[in-house]
Amino acid sequence: MKMFVEPEDIYLHTTAVDFRKSINGLLSIVESELELDAFSGALFIFCNKKQDKLKLLYWDKTGFALWYKRLEKHRFKWPKMHELDRLRLSEQQLQWLLGGYDVIGHSTLNYKASGL
Repeated sequence: MKMFVEPEDIYLHTTAVDFRKSINGLLSIVESELELDAFSGALFIFCNKKQDKLKLLYWDKTGFALWYKRLEKHRFKWPKMHELDRLRLSEQQLQWLLGGYDVIGHSTLNYKASGL
């Protein structure tokens, strides 16, 4: 995804939002639910309940920009982490999400012996 800014941080809001919300409604989620500064230069990602639409919100030093993507088929691989309000992503994870891949990936395995 090409944007006009390089986001300092990328946050994924893990619960679905009402997609009738525009910039002001999403800003209120950033400030009240995520408890983050919307003017920090971070990119905030929101998904609808069907997980086929994304909204990306960011401050570009002159105003807020809202980027919208709708999939014609399939769904985004949205993390199932409802105990967290937000998840911090890397730029690579953002590219994976937009490309249809799972952003969480595999969990770490800890072994003490190989078993051979």
